[in-house]
Amino acid sequence: MKFAAIIAYSQDKAKVDAIRPVHRQYLSKLKDEGKLAISGPFTDNYGALIVYEAETAEQAESYLKGDPFHANGIFLEWKIRPWNVVICNPGLLPS
Repeated sequence: MKFAAIIAYSQDKAKVDAIRPVHRQYLSKLKDEGKLAISGPFTDNYGALIVYEAETAEQAESYLKGDPFHANGIFLEWKIRPWNVVICNPGLLPS
């Protein structure tokens, strides 16, 4: 099942930029393990949307809490919601 996490970030751009490489490595690992469907930052610097593949919301939150952005205080608040993909156009998504 998919769980969408809407996450608010710290506005400390230097800190976000410094941790981003290990954050993306972590997300790539989740993707390779089949635990990440899609992710990316909002373009207004609010934070990000991360869609996890998990059995429960608690499991999805454990993935979020394992993220270096969480460990380094970049994730300030989040809401995890179950998400059902009804229509998808893969041609409009990056690979």
